[in-house]
Amino acid sequence: MTRSLVLAEVIDGVLAPVTAQAVTAAASLGGDVVLAVVTQEPHDLIEAASLVGVTEIVTVAAPGSDRDHEQALAAAAALVADVDPDQVLAGFTIRSSAYAAALGHLLDLGVVTDAIALRRDESGPLIATRSVYDGRVHAEVELDASRPGLVLVRPSTWEAAEPGGSPTVRSLAVDLPESRVRSVELVRPSGDVDLTRADVIFSVGRGVGSQENVAVFAEVAAKFGAALGSSRPIVDAGWLPASHQVGQTGTTVKPRLYVAFGISGALHHLAGMQNSQTIVVVNSDKNAPLFGHADVGAVEDIHDVVEQLNLLA
Repeated sequence: MTRSLVLAEVIDGVLAPVTAQAVTAAASLGGDVVLAVVTQEPHDLIEAASLVGVTEIVTVAAPGSDRDHEQALAAAAALVADVDPDQVLAGFTIRSSAYAAALGHLLDLGVVTDAIALRRDESGPLIATRSVYDGRVHAEVELDASRPGLVLVRPSTWEAAEPGGSPTVRSLAVDLPESRVRSVELVRPSGDVDLTRADVIFSVGRGVGSQENVAVFAEVAAKFGAALGSSRPIVDAGWLPASHQVGQTGTTVKPRLYVAFGISGALHHLAGMQNSQTIVVVNSDKNAPLFGHADVGAVEDIHDVVEQLNLLA
């Protein structure tokens, strides 16, 4: 029976959403799913980590900061030795990327980053799919079946595992290096937005025309309880902060409803929102590529449409 080790992402004592998504990815391979929780007080997260599909939770008490990559590396190496998994999964994030390559080198593991699909042929190797060349090509990477592979999965690609599981729980004592990380102050950008948690996203593209018009769409989005996203040109122009950018070089999202206003649908934008449950596209260009991926499309002037939405709100 195959066994997956999922390295939970914990930031400031909270389990990050990508952890539940990585659990789903691991469960799709069958067999046991062991979820490792490494933080100062791991037992505080047992309930949050008891996700459907997890068969065992292994906790490691790490006295340092959740942003200490040296401690994360040492803990992950000890967990791999203890669990002896067939594959190791984590979210493809800034934190995991900081230690994944070092872990692969230390344990001689094959490493795949930004995976968007996983499969294992019967009695065969693990095969991970990556999106390359701005989404123009999907590449399949076959990992050596004789040793575990380390796979970092793209956030918001898999559905999040639901809470309510009943895994066994045990602690693993690991001799971790003394933390050299000291948190001085956490400064969050003013007006920042977390698109990964949004249920509805209104997203604007080059067709919006000006920064003043962006504000109009932001107001309407707020009236409908939607987060405001954007394509890359809007951020490059300085009309919105980078936290609003959806796409391969921005944020990958999977909302219940994604409404694209004036976005042509370049491949790098599509890579960030193509898994949305319902996609609505509004564009005056009937040949905009994004129409090919829309559940509902309207060839209309986006300013006329947002004016009508403003009246309805």
